[in-house]
Amino acid sequence: MIKKTTAGIVAGAVMAMSTTSAFAAGHGEITIAYFLEWPMPMLAAKNSGAYDEALGMKVNWVSFETGTAMSAAMASGDVQIAVSQGVPPFVVAASGGQDIQVVDVAVSYSDNDNCVVSAGLEIDKDSAGELAGKKVAVPLGTAAHYGFLRQMDHFGVPLDSLQVVDMAPPEGAAALSQGAVDFACGYGGGLTRMKEYGNVLLTGEEKEELGILVFDVTSAPAAFIAENGDVVAKFLAVTADANATYNAGATDEMMEVIAQESGMDLEDAKASIATMKFPSVEDQLSEAWLGGNAATFMKGVADVFVEAGSIDSALDSYEDAVNTGPLSAAQGM
Repeated sequence: MIKKTTAGIVAGAVMAMSTTSAFAAGHGEITIAYFLEWPMPMLAAKNSGAYDEALGMKVNWVSFETGTAMSAAMASGDVQIAVSQGVPPFVVAASGGQDIQVVDVAVSYSDNDNCVVSAGLEIDKDSAGELAGKKVAVPLGTAAHYGFLRQMDHFGVPLDSLQVVDMAPPEGAAALSQGAVDFACGYGGGLTRMKEYGNVLLTGEEKEELGILVFDVTSAPAAFIAENGDVVAKFLAVTADANATYNAGATDEMMEVIAQESGMDLEDAKASIATMKFPSVEDQLSEAWLGGNAATFMKGVADVFVEAGSIDSALDSYEDAVNTGPLSAAQGM
């Protein structure tokens, strides 16, 4: 059975919540959360110092393994902005009472988040019902967790028949390689290693056809955004410029920097980023994303988590959890 681990994480984070007075603006510093083994164009801007220059302050970067840990760090005041936080961990935090908001769509990646079944089981989408009774590694409260729940529902695999172990993708990959779990779910470098020991049940395209979207957001505490909207806008403008440069055709030099900053070798970084899409600011502000669909999608994610017993309750609406002000301002920078 899946225990309410995610709810516990959120409760602890909310209890530790501090005010934005923890922001070190007066000291000329800001702290940003991001992921290693997650190659994104913004890492080239991180490397060049573009963020420091645009914000006029020192930007400290701290890597995390899960979006739930990012939520806790924002709640404690240790982190002011989280880049590429998965929608599910964001929804878990917001549903638990943490006052955070989405400020942009960081990346869409249906093929870079999935569940992998051990090759020895010889189970595919046509025999997925055989997963009942098996042991699975899932990073609870993340995009991979949401995808896992939706896939199990699609295949008719009862959640209460599974032994679910909460593991970050790197640990899940190791457990799969050792035969400690029958299948594992994850993203990024962890997913790449999982695939060395098994097969996915559904492709990214097949998941999208079922309405299983996978995208990350840039998020921040609502109070911080309200008090430092210009800082957030400048940060998003640098990110948008990096995305535009990549979308126009990344040079070998840019890819080498992205690989280096993500802690990956060049070929793995290229293979991983090839499964990602970085929507323009105009697209992000459209109805398809932050203009409407994102909040609706969040509500759907929350309802799935409530039904699965992963969180106690969902908000009536997630419209207030989306703040397009800074992104709109970034357009003119």
